[in-house]
Amino acid sequence: MSLSSPRRTTRVVAGTLSAAALALSGLAVSSPASTAAPAPAPKPVSATTLPGGLQLSTASIEDLQAGLTAGDFTSVELVEAYLARIAAIDDSGPRLNSVRQVAADARAQAVAADRARAAGETGPLLGIPILIKDNIDAAGMPTTAGSVALANSFPAADAPATAALREAGAIILGKTNLTEFANYTTSGMPAGYSSLGGQVLNAYDLSQTPSGSSAGSGVAASTALAAATVGSETSGSILSPSNANSLVGVKPTVGLISRTGVIPISASQDTVGPMARSVYDAAAVLTGLTTGADPEDPATTGADAYDDVDYTAGLSETALEGVRLGVVSSTNEVYNNALEVLEAQGATLVPVTAPAGSQQPGILSYEFERDLNAYLARLPESAPMDTLSDVIAFNDAHAAVALKFGQTLLTASEAVDLTDPAQLEAYETARDLGIAESRGNIDAVLEANDVDAIVSNAGTTGVGARAGYPSVTLPAGYAANNRRPVAITFLGTAYTEESLLGYAADFEAAADVWMPPEEVNPTAFVCTPLASADVMEECATPAPEVATSTTLASFVRNPVVKGTRAKVKVAIAAGGELARGRVTATVKGKVVGKATLNKAGRATFSLRKLAVGRHRVVLGYAGTATVAASKDTLTLKVRPKRRK
Repeated sequence: MSLSSPRRTTRVVAGTLSAAALALSGLAVSSPASTAAPAPAPKPVSATTLPGGLQLSTASIEDLQAGLTAGDFTSVELVEAYLARIAAIDDSGPRLNSVRQVAADARAQAVAADRARAAGETGPLLGIPILIKDNIDAAGMPTTAGSVALANSFPAADAPATAALREAGAIILGKTNLTEFANYTTSGMPAGYSSLGGQVLNAYDLSQTPSGSSAGSGVAASTALAAATVGSETSGSILSPSNANSLVGVKPTVGLISRTGVIPISASQDTVGPMARSVYDAAAVLTGLTTGADPEDPATTGADAYDDVDYTAGLSETALEGVRLGVVSSTNEVYNNALEVLEAQGATLVPVTAPAGSQQPGILSYEFERDLNAYLARLPESAPMDTLSDVIAFNDAHAAVALKFGQTLLTASEAVDLTDPAQLEAYETARDLGIAESRGNIDAVLEANDVDAIVSNAGTTGVGARAGYPSVTLPAGYAANNRRPVAITFLGTAYTEESLLGYAADFEAAADVWMPPEEVNPTAFVCTPLASADVMEECATPAPEVATSTTLASFVRNPVVKGTRAKVKVAIAAGGELARGRVTATVKGKVVGKATLNKAGRATFSLRKLAVGRHRVVLGYAGTATVAASKDTLTLKVRPKRRK
């Protein structure tokens, strides 16, 4: 996150545009007709099971790597399976709306990963699809922060964090929805809502918040729309949606990972981090995310010391033995049961009071405009917005879509003037003392009680964010009365991610409580490929719409002479449907002829010989499951033979 980088002069030709971006820009795109031979029909893709039987909902990155290495499936098949899953439950079914966009080159990335594996290359995330939050730059995709003002804002290159994931072998499958501007647009905006992306839904309970701002990353990870996701946090935006969506979330030390190329709120508090279904997966993604020192992000000065750390290496099922943990009390029964697990694993639990937050005022409004303008200054000349003021003006001009909940935080930040000495002094005092007090309060609890980390039921989120210290949160279980997720959170001092992940891994293995949302909340997935067998009977295929038909009949010759068989032509008109089946001719209820329709829905057939006279002939079409029955009535005259 550069605070003073000049605008680059590079111009980007966009490979893809979102539908919203096209609508806003007034552009229409037409695809040229293909002259290539038709591609063979694709193989059916399961949204639940990979070739070899691995279940997507529970497959870890370790499982996926094993399957890829063994040749049970390819990265191409893995990408196709995740795309099928996105189509089944994010775009349809419960319509969770967690994925903002899929990378146009996702399949091409998978092909490249398969070739690299075949050539003997390895990597901690080689061929593993990851979704990233849509405030993180990825080349070829717009970075929107959920704002309609940025719908067509394409970066010049990957953010360093994105580039680090690619270097580790990851496939950037796409981007996730978020609370607009990472929940720094206005007061009262629902978590997971943005003017561009709409509302994200919590798969564990559709009536509950997905929490934010990394709501889409939380829901997409919980429902296995990718192997794992990446979120960002200023204060709670990784930890809170991880808790709400029963995930492992890592809020790293501020400065461990570069924030350059990430739409910011606050240089003092922002960070990116993994959100995953297991501690191993979170550790693997954290390993891939680390960037080392970035000259454009002064906070990363000490990051080189941690750039080559493999956070999976220290995971252990005995990490809690002999560890002293400061425990913040809670009345939550699930959390208290989790504390018993910690103790059973060998940890000594020391009751502590949660560290107090700083008494200094918040600094987000001071930093937001400055830091956002610095991000926008890095974009190509073709970028639609140059400053926060441009965003506010765009929103005012498109208020119907942009301002459902207002933009009070944007305008409050715009009003800040850090060139005013008094405001600058107030800001710097609040920033420096706020960080120092928060760190001091956490350190005091750790040192006074001789504990290695502080454990809470998410009660240390705010103070940890202000301090820039790391936290790891993970599922503790589910409430008995409503099955909603409950979390346990470990807070440590700077750069203690390895230790915190070790404690979390030990607890996770011993507690063994995590369940995918389709087990906890099965009704949300009724009539989708994720539905459980015991509810599938409720998902009988709905009766197809039946097209109205009209039977059109005529005699080839009328009248006919006695002893001659009359011939009739019949055609069944059914709109766009093609009629199939049989046509029967009756006289006074008795069948006098019948035929099967040809492929054009027509038939010509002869009737039995009829007596002299006038006969009312009913031509009846029986219909099919998709075309309704119909009939036509003709009058046939039969004359006597002429005498010679």
